[in-house]
Amino acid sequence: MMRLFARVMLAMCLAVAIGFNAQAQTRPKVTSLGPDFPKASLFVGNSFFYYNNGMPGHLTFMERAADPENKAAYRNTMATIGGSGLDWHDMENLLRPGGLGAYSFDEQNVVIFNKPERQYDAVVMMDCSQCPIHPQLKDAFATFAKKDSEIVRAHGMRPVFFMSWAYADKPEMTEQLAEAYTVAGNANDALVIPAGLAFARVRKLQPELNLYAPDKRHPSPAGTYLAACVTFAALTGRSPVGNTYTTGLDAPTVELLQKAAWDTVQDYYGR
Repeated sequence: MMRLFARVMLAMCLAVAIGFNAQAQTRPKVTSLGPDFPKASLFVGNSFFYYNNGMPGHLTFMERAADPENKAAYRNTMATIGGSGLDWHDMENLLRPGGLGAYSFDEQNVVIFNKPERQYDAVVMMDCSQCPIHPQLKDAFATFAKKDSEIVRAHGMRPVFFMSWAYADKPEMTEQLAEAYTVAGNANDALVIPAGLAFARVRKLQPELNLYAPDKRHPSPAGTYLAACVTFAALTGRSPVGNTYTTGLDAPTVELLQKAAWDTVQDYYGR
């Protein structure tokens, strides 16, 4: 444990000394959802969201740990299809009145029927893992990013894009995806969550920490927790550093992932 802690501290010091280079060429226009930060969000995407019991669920635990006085207000829902792009989802149907989010459960497993108005403050969208940069699919990404953003706004919610990560054996995807998502975010006046840049940062800081499942694409439990930390920082405007929800990871790993997520968000948004 002590040797792992020492490696984490050394990695953090090296990061400060040598800097971090992976980024989008284009800078994001939208850098915060505040002051009215969302508390309820719908996540529309694929298996990158639902691996490890669902990243949005871990996000909810982090949000409630950070704001226990208002914990009942935090609620995140997934609408996912394995391998899907945005064009596989019927956004209008997902946001229909009386549909998703009409009821939820409290900590005592008591059903809560939510108010009949809009159920979510924000809709977080992710395309398939290579669709935004694939020669035959990137035009569909741009088309549906625009179409779905308009639908989300028509329902009184805010569109957000989730920048996914590179495959473990294709690190060059990082900057390509970062650029594609940043351009889409700017075109649609939407916030972008820079999860992919956080993955690249951690891989540089501590290469031996595995963020991937054996297929080199989906997230390991540490990868899902890192994605939750980045999403927490982007959606709430709060630092995840020191958050008491750890999903069972050891303390040095949690510290590394929380700090890397916060540093990535600060760097990407230019704060």
